[in-house]
Amino acid sequence: MRIAFLCKRRYMGKDVVLDRYARLYEIPFQLARLGHTVHAFCLSYQGHDEGDWTHDAHPGKLTWHSRSLGKLVIPGLARYPSWLLHQLRQQQPDILIGASDIPQIALGAWLSRKLAVPYVVDLYDNFEGFGQARIPGMVASLRRAVRNAALVTTTSEPLRQLIEVSYRAKGHVMAMPSTVDKDVFHPYDKQASRRELGLPEDAVLIGTAGGLYQDKGIATLYEAWPRIARDIPTAHLVLAGPHDQAPPAGDRVHYLGQLPHGSTAKLFNALDVGVVYLRDTPFGRFCFPQKAYEMMACDLPLVAARVGVMPDLLGTVPSCLYEADSAHDLARAIREQASSPRRAAVSIDDWAQIIGRMNTEILRIASCD
Repeated sequence: MRIAFLCKRRYMGKDVVLDRYARLYEIPFQLARLGHTVHAFCLSYQGHDEGDWTHDAHPGKLTWHSRSLGKLVIPGLARYPSWLLHQLRQQQPDILIGASDIPQIALGAWLSRKLAVPYVVDLYDNFEGFGQARIPGMVASLRRAVRNAALVTTTSEPLRQLIEVSYRAKGHVMAMPSTVDKDVFHPYDKQASRRELGLPEDAVLIGTAGGLYQDKGIATLYEAWPRIARDIPTAHLVLAGPHDQAPPAGDRVHYLGQLPHGSTAKLFNALDVGVVYLRDTPFGRFCFPQKAYEMMACDLPLVAARVGVMPDLLGTVPSCLYEADSAHDLARAIREQASSPRRAAVSIDDWAQIIGRMNTEILRIASCD
């Protein structure tokens, strides 16, 4: 089958094509490995180099085509749809998949109508919480595209329910959480990981990695830190990732900057307790925090806000959950995990298994067309 995949080039701070990063890479890659011919089209909003890349995905074929808006954004936006329509008319895809943000999903819906092919939408988040949603007409375009798609995949079960009820989706909606690369995220030697990252080897290390942003809930961890430092004299706080609020100061706080993907796995192996921070917002309620799976794959005990999917994910260890925005309860959960670590019994499927289920639905759609 010939499949066209549309997405943005930069995702969660990574280059989808060159870093071969996460969900936006794995969907087309795994579909190609199942035997399909996949052409993936990336649009760069940040001015990445343009080009075409063919990646080994035997027995299928995966080709990436990247274009950039350039310095003149408006002309770039105006040219891209017609260029893409011309490319797709030459390739004649059987299925079109739109992903990554509102513009890509709305564009995919328009192209699917022009080409008269079934349309699949992938939602790695509740895009109505993105800044793009404040642009007039964006939410309406998103809802129309999602409602009329033949298949919608979502990153969490709460988001799946939202799409079915609020969007009144006509097609099948399936929850398809992101997973992790188990070749990268797996248990390493704790002391060796600490030495590699320059962290103290005899301390209780508590920390996290990712976007250290106030609207995501990092301020609760910062507020809880003085309590934790007081109650656990050997505790050190370790942080990595971009931030919009300065991390706490002190010789027991270690900020590692933005780590490469592999080094994040080493960080999670170095820690004693990992923190998955969320707030009770539309983002928190409908997202699937990938770092939870990354920590679990590294066998790291963790604590998480009692929001969205986390109560179900950590249902066997409810003491690991804390009330969102409560620094007092977060400190309590960390103390308990540090003194008596508990891990949730969670089976983490790999990307091949997850995209295999998506492929079953895609084949069904194609056979019904």
